[in-house]
Amino acid sequence: MPIIKLKKSVIPSCDVDSLEKLSKLVKSTCSVRGVGAYKIGFELVVPFGMEKAVKTIRKITKLPVIYDHQKAGTDIPEMGSKFMKACKYADAVILFPQAGPETETAWIKAAQQAKMNVIIGGEMTHQAYLKGAGGFIDDDAPKRIYEIAASMGVTDFVIPGNKPEKSMEYVNLIKNKIKNPVFYSPGLIAQGGGISDLAKKLDSWHAIVGRAIYEAKDMRKAAEELTKELV
Repeated sequence: MPIIKLKKSVIPSCDVDSLEKLSKLVKSTCSVRGVGAYKIGFELVVPFGMEKAVKTIRKITKLPVIYDHQKAGTDIPEMGSKFMKACKYADAVILFPQAGPETETAWIKAAQQAKMNVIIGGEMTHQAYLKGAGGFIDDDAPKRIYEIAASMGVTDFVIPGNKPEKSMEYVNLIKNKIKNPVFYSPGLIAQGGGISDLAKKLDSWHAIVGRAIYEAKDMRKAAEELTKELV
């Protein structure tokens, strides 16, 4: 079963610092046609706990909740099962397994054994990430990460929305490995990426949008305008 029922959607990234703000964000956007899920991260989970954050959303909508640990999958292999158990309230987790193939394999297996939906990311959106751009990560590492995940049956992948040409390289690589992959992209609007850039090229794609929604004076209107770009 797909994590999100819609083929294309906007996922509000709930990077807010209180449950009250979270509730206001969800109430403002959950009935907008084209909003497909919500993404939560450390800003809510560290101070309030995942259970409270997810229950706050669940009181308002049944849309899926995706947990982004920023960045999970960077510990030793044995921690994968513990992580999945801790994330039991979420519908899916995002992993960026930068710690190597053994950790990636173990954490994906842990997710599968826990019946947790897993979304695998390889390249992040900011500058100086890969070695060729001044970063620490080998230039071919994202491709290896995606290939391993695809070989293990993963169908959902994070690609950088503000690097559309690079993202399409990853898309083509993954499509050569599996059928009907689903893609998710941060790095949009505030980080320079445009929703229509990838929405026009991909059949199953979800735009992860943070500040452009939760910092808007009218969050519902902002979400409505953004979802119009999905077609």
